[in-house]
Amino acid sequence: MTKAENTSPKGNAVLDWIEKMGNKLPHPFWMFVWITIFVVLISFISSFLGVQATDPATGEVVKAQNLLSGDGLRRFLQEMVTNFAHFAPLGLVLVMLMGVSVAEKSGLLSLVMRNLAFSVPRKIVLPVIFVIGACGNIGSDAGVVIVPPIAALIFSQMGLHPVAGLVAGYAGATAGFTANFFIAGTDVLLAGISTEVTSKIQGVGEVSATANWYFMIISTILLGLGGAFVVTRYTIPRTRRFAMGNHQELATPDTHKVTDDERKGLRKAGYAALVIIAVVALLTIPSWGPLRNQETGGIVPSPFLRGLVPILFFLFAIPGYFFGKTTGSIKHADDVIKYMGQGMKDLSGYIVLMLVVAQFINLFNWSRLDAILAINGADFLQSTGLTGPFMFTLYMMLVAFINIFIGSGSAKWAIFAPVFIPMLAQLGFTPAFVQLMYRVGDSITNCVSPLYVYFPLLIGWIRQYDKKVGIGTVVSLLVPYAVVLFLMWLILLFVWFWLDLPIGVGEGIFL
Repeated sequence: MTKAENTSPKGNAVLDWIEKMGNKLPHPFWMFVWITIFVVLISFISSFLGVQATDPATGEVVKAQNLLSGDGLRRFLQEMVTNFAHFAPLGLVLVMLMGVSVAEKSGLLSLVMRNLAFSVPRKIVLPVIFVIGACGNIGSDAGVVIVPPIAALIFSQMGLHPVAGLVAGYAGATAGFTANFFIAGTDVLLAGISTEVTSKIQGVGEVSATANWYFMIISTILLGLGGAFVVTRYTIPRTRRFAMGNHQELATPDTHKVTDDERKGLRKAGYAALVIIAVVALLTIPSWGPLRNQETGGIVPSPFLRGLVPILFFLFAIPGYFFGKTTGSIKHADDVIKYMGQGMKDLSGYIVLMLVVAQFINLFNWSRLDAILAINGADFLQSTGLTGPFMFTLYMMLVAFINIFIGSGSAKWAIFAPVFIPMLAQLGFTPAFVQLMYRVGDSITNCVSPLYVYFPLLIGWIRQYDKKVGIGTVVSLLVPYAVVLFLMWLILLFVWFWLDLPIGVGEGIFL
């Protein structure tokens, strides 16, 4: 990183310390290598000592598995390649960004973002980025992949450092992962687990997918306002010292006029986008639509939501092609292949890193240490005997802490739900409210966890501008989002609790 100017706001001593200490960590590749070795050693020690825990959902005794055993070695060698090749985030990122690369390299995305940046007031743009990031979870992890680079383009066109946009977009899509204006797959998945637990509790009904909807709508707005505050107060000042690498200088308010060819290209790209949207709508909206859930007829979950990334690929690539053909940035069909290849070249470091990240996640899961950690954490909270706001806060902090190590929200909830839903039901709280508190804790530390599967992607994006940026620098940029948004979410929860407002359709806080 270039020599820092004294542009950061006062009171950033803690963030500076986090940056300084974090930058002493090795490259993320080697960091994951050492963490993986540590997990293997801990699995050996834990297995030798007989470390175990009882799964509250099934009564099964979960025992630590020795990864240094013959079985562990054979499994690793046999599945190392498939761990990498079948690593879901890798395919999602590659497919999504190949489509985006066509739209970006052709000039379509830049033109649209430039017009957006100069036509919408900044006070609206910043909150909107966070709202879009949060709502992106309706397509699973699509928001984490698509929102940061678009935010970088918007920031660049506003005369701000694109790294500030990358960080802001990533924070909105990860820290606000559970918030949404719409019912998403997360709502259905968690509600299904909650209902499975409540079916065994007399007098407690099922939890619907809309059980937390009202609270999450307001949360989305709150995250937009909180995120805009953080990016203005912390992110923009701290990114002024970043280098630009091989990228163009920061944009200044320009007077670029849309040329006739660009106008024609935009028109053709718009027509192409409308045709794609119309086709997808025709296949989704009617009750017979093949993209609806073939068993329930619903949209959440459905092939439409599970296939949102491929749909977005076509929605970027095809309009980008028509725009490029009209403006001359795409002269031959092979130019599309070239642009997609350039996008993959930019991701080469991320692809290499995913090799070791995929191994770490699978080895951690094989060892069963992830389940043991979550079960023991739940047992600890239950043993404190706390009630009311203190218990709520500690509960969400525990979930947030464990979330740093275990990324799957449904896996954690499958362990936590059988413990906390019955426990808090005895205190008079609805399962929907217990689920809501879990969702807050499960989202807020996504952005600061170096173990989160998309964190290396953010590192790769940022290093396109400044190759010397370390993990500590990136984490120091993200910590304010986690802290400020968690405090705002906590205040909102307490206000909701004291006013006893409904948290979703037909759901309240108290039984």
